[in-house]
Amino acid sequence: MKQIIACIVMLLPGMMAARAGAADNSVIRFALNQDIRSSQPGVNRDGNTDDVLMHVVEGLVGYREDGTVGPMLADTWEVQDGGKKYVFHLRKNIKFHNGDTLGAQDVLWSWKHWTDPKTQWRCLREFDGSSQINVTSVSAPDDSTVVMTLAQPVALFLDTLARTDCGAAAVVSPKSVDGQGNWIKPIATGPFTFDNWKHGEYVSLKRFDGYSSRAGAPDGFVGGKKALVDEARFMAVPDAATVKAGLRSGAVDVAQVSPIDASDLKTDPNVAIAVAPNAQRHALLIQTADPLLKNLKLRQAIAAALDTEQIAMGTSEGLATPSNSNISVASGYYKEVEKQGYKYDPARTKQLLEEAGYKGETIEIIANKRSTVPSFDMAVIVQAMLQAAGINAKITTMEWATQLERYQAGRYQMMTFTFSARFEPALAFEQINGDKAKQPRKVWDDPQANKLVDSLAYVSDSKQRQDIVDQLHRMMIEQVPLIIFYPGLDIIAHRKVIVGYKPWLAAAARLWNVSVKS
Repeated sequence: MKQIIACIVMLLPGMMAARAGAADNSVIRFALNQDIRSSQPGVNRDGNTDDVLMHVVEGLVGYREDGTVGPMLADTWEVQDGGKKYVFHLRKNIKFHNGDTLGAQDVLWSWKHWTDPKTQWRCLREFDGSSQINVTSVSAPDDSTVVMTLAQPVALFLDTLARTDCGAAAVVSPKSVDGQGNWIKPIATGPFTFDNWKHGEYVSLKRFDGYSSRAGAPDGFVGGKKALVDEARFMAVPDAATVKAGLRSGAVDVAQVSPIDASDLKTDPNVAIAVAPNAQRHALLIQTADPLLKNLKLRQAIAAALDTEQIAMGTSEGLATPSNSNISVASGYYKEVEKQGYKYDPARTKQLLEEAGYKGETIEIIANKRSTVPSFDMAVIVQAMLQAAGINAKITTMEWATQLERYQAGRYQMMTFTFSARFEPALAFEQINGDKAKQPRKVWDDPQANKLVDSLAYVSDSKQRQDIVDQLHRMMIEQVPLIIFYPGLDIIAHRKVIVGYKPWLAAAARLWNVSVKS
């Protein structure tokens, strides 16, 4: 690791000199905190792998800016047979990176490839009936139509197709594999081609001049896309200090950074900071099965004792958008009801503590000190506020792996925790809600809420879905199984010569529609 960092530091002056040349305005350098894991979407992947490959591959559908699903390679679709049949009509004249024209048979080949157990696609179990969705057949009545049939209607079908950890169920050319079926590299339809992967150093993507963009404005992973530079280079730079040095010198053009590093970089006249809420959630979990904390009055007293807005702003260098909702403020489902939350009220805390019969028992808050999440900082402020209200809170700091084990087993009283991003409300509530006896990691176990969450997977009407989301939010605030402080942040630092880069809900890199000023 030290050798890698030293090599990057040695390269910074030369890379800066290259930036000074006119030709370098055709390259954007994005710093990743580690190398990608593979070039095959949804297979042996992580977040960095997804970020890079979503510049190269596209699926039938994709996520919009607000986390809802929109068309990508599908021009339109119809839902038939009571929600069991999806008929996708493909866009015309779409080219693969090798010049071949995309057709329905390519969609069928791709689906067969992903759902072959030998491929080890991460999302096979999402579609083979192991969970809610069971795709029983995929057919092509003509070269511009694909029909997918489900065993039963599931409203989450399109959302699952769009998931980036599934590679958006990418449509790739059969020539992405060799004669023996071994993966070579993605030959797909995105605005960039997969050019060169120098393992441990960088991945180079090149502009695809034959790209056919959807009409309209940019919109998440869909909408209008255009590669405005010749090359997008994703560099593996694991050390945050090296990333900062690169941003200051010009060796790095764009990077995701922490709130503290963003605050530091604000003073650099050549660096700009852009921030958007994402679909993570930073929260205080409360074990409702604990002998002490199963008392609703006590949980409500804890909520009233916390100034959640101050916690959000104090642990984010003032960059957060405070919200107690399980739905991101950037989501299309974040409405007036979701804006309502907990009220800081010391007088109510005192009254509720008396009603709860609280006798000063110690309550443990588990936290970790990972630099990428605000767990420990949240715990410190929460502890101070609870102690000021007469609640005897103590902090126990653990290694992240140990804390995660305790979370999975449900062995805690309270802990500060960050939930990974979920765009779709059914998936966001599924993370926190369920039967604790069967899944101890579940935070909120209420029979009525469980039924409502289950129903979200099958209800497709947008108004009905919003009504369910609203009802779940009200119940969550009332029952206090956890206290969400704010959604995660996509914090981007970029050189001011970079034009058009925007952070967003998915906290994913997007280097299309981005250019470098001369």
